[in-house]
Amino acid sequence: MARIAFIGQQEFGKAVLEAFLARGDTIAGVFCIPDKPGARPDALKADALALGLPVFTFASLRSPEAEAAMRSLDADLGIMAYVLQFAPQSFVNIPRHGTIQFHPSLLPKHRGPSSISWPIALGARETGITIFRPTDGLDEGPVVLQKKCEIGPDETLGEVYFNKLFPLGVQALLEAADLVMAGKHGEQVQDERGATYEGWMHDEEAEIHWPGHVDTIYNLIRACNPAPGAWMMLAGEKVRVYDCRKHVVGRFVSRGHKPGDVAGVTDESIVIWAQGGLIEILKLRSESGGKKTGAGEFARQRGLALSDAWREWVRPA
Repeated sequence: MARIAFIGQQEFGKAVLEAFLARGDTIAGVFCIPDKPGARPDALKADALALGLPVFTFASLRSPEAEAAMRSLDADLGIMAYVLQFAPQSFVNIPRHGTIQFHPSLLPKHRGPSSISWPIALGARETGITIFRPTDGLDEGPVVLQKKCEIGPDETLGEVYFNKLFPLGVQALLEAADLVMAGKHGEQVQDERGATYEGWMHDEEAEIHWPGHVDTIYNLIRACNPAPGAWMMLAGEKVRVYDCRKHVVGRFVSRGHKPGDVAGVTDESIVIWAQGGLIEILKLRSESGGKKTGAGEFARQRGLALSDAWREWVRPA
């Protein structure tokens, strides 16, 4: 069993921490992000404190104080499980066997912070996780281990992460740690010819552009569900779109309709025209306040008339 210096945050970090403890590894100390005023306590930090583990919260892992704390742990291996702070080589190289880091994509594809969202938004059919050696470059270090998984045609960001990448990542970190400690791991240099980098999926990237193809719009909505929520203007309000369905229509039937026009309203949904099809919105949230609500309820509150005429244009599956 190894003596581990743990760096991470949120629920994924908590799950990985507990997985190492459950099999008998020693957690020498846990590095977490500092608390933000008014924000909920970080899940990993709260768990580590409850377990009585030494917890360090440095504003920067580049500081001499952070390096001194890492040296004091006398760790065999560093584990980075969902880390948004920059961790320099001078910090991650301190444990005897160095450090390994989790990244939720198949590196070198989708380097960057929203690496789960972008494969979905771009229509990819598979993604995965990478365990790699962190360097001073962003997600550029040599690969120790990779695991692949399918992206279903209707799966959302939340479903891909929580049902697939989350458990896959926990097990992969355990497996990679064993390989490194036993000296049986390989380190494959990333091929820069296949490298891509995408930044955060923020509002600018999450805006729905209705003149786009229905597949592109559907993929974007899935990639932003549950966060940050793809958005559009509807009934004079900025709304974020969550659950939806995609419908393909027969050729040319959309003549006379503009992309973004409301094609119909049902008891449970609002249907919008796009190029090559229709997006049936089932759940949304107004930016003016309130919680997620059914699109049918939203339509009723704003006086949008029921109309089922759009169904005649839908091509049978």
